[in-house]
Amino acid sequence: MRKEDLRIVFMGTPEFAVETLKALVENEYQVVAVVTQPDRPVGRHQDTLQPSEVKRFALENNLPVLQPEKMKDPAFVEELRSYKANLQVVVAFRMLPEVVWDMPQYGTFNVHAALLPQYRGAAPINWAVINGETQTGVTTFFLDKDIDTGRIIMQKPFDIPDTANVEYVYDGLMNLGAEICLETLDKIIATDGHPESIPQEQLEGKFRQLYGAPKLNKTVCEIDWNRPCKRVYDFIRGLSPYPGAWTSLIGPNGKTVDLKIFKTTKTEKNIGMRPGTIVVYKGVLYITTADCLLQIDELQMAGKNRMNARDFLNGNKNIENYIIK
Repeated sequence: MRKEDLRIVFMGTPEFAVETLKALVENEYQVVAVVTQPDRPVGRHQDTLQPSEVKRFALENNLPVLQPEKMKDPAFVEELRSYKANLQVVVAFRMLPEVVWDMPQYGTFNVHAALLPQYRGAAPINWAVINGETQTGVTTFFLDKDIDTGRIIMQKPFDIPDTANVEYVYDGLMNLGAEICLETLDKIIATDGHPESIPQEQLEGKFRQLYGAPKLNKTVCEIDWNRPCKRVYDFIRGLSPYPGAWTSLIGPNGKTVDLKIFKTTKTEKNIGMRPGTIVVYKGVLYITTADCLLQIDELQMAGKNRMNARDFLNGNKNIENYIIK
């Protein structure tokens, strides 16, 4: 097979997917159409429609864009079929019905931001950092009827430093995802559309425990100060800068206010106070965990700007009078 023989439909929505689409365009692959989420309303009155990052890039490069509300919509399926793609590439998109993923001659492969079978699900980058992993990576695999369970084509590892937050890992995997996509395409071309792949069950024995990567919501992102310092530290950097780990404070006036925490430093100081106690010592802000003090470095009170802890203390000199809910 020649590179020119591939007719590719690309599916994706966020910035993470743009890097892979960009790599396809810059390497002169024939991307015949792009599928992305419908424009979403934004603003106070929800009266402005905002296109996805993938749509922006596609339009800038004169690529046809499809934005179905429902992937099983017969009109969409027929329009998709009209592009006569023989391969589909998916990055950070929704679950596809069989009528879509099974449509192309050479199937549909996904670029997933984890080393499958570990971290199947919607938020693999966040959960890898939250769980204190020292390594994650990217995987290409053929889609099947279940979520992130298909046969693996390739994997590339990525190291996670102990000080890294989600933004660092996101950027690294975004670029690595583009690389592995191109290498996977090389394999598909070299094998006439039938690259070697292995069932994920063969890799499950490598892991002492398999973790999922469920979608994040506000409830999931609340900090549990009853956990050990290292677990809380990892939890916060695993949600920084977005969506942000948070805790609720009750002020001296009895009102509750949310506080997001973006950056912390582990300590080995244990002062024997109950978890969730706010401590200020020598101009440094701490909150107690199950075993040690956690130094708070960057944070944001609801309705205020994100700032470093020293500036926060200058404007909130009574913070020790607040109680964590």
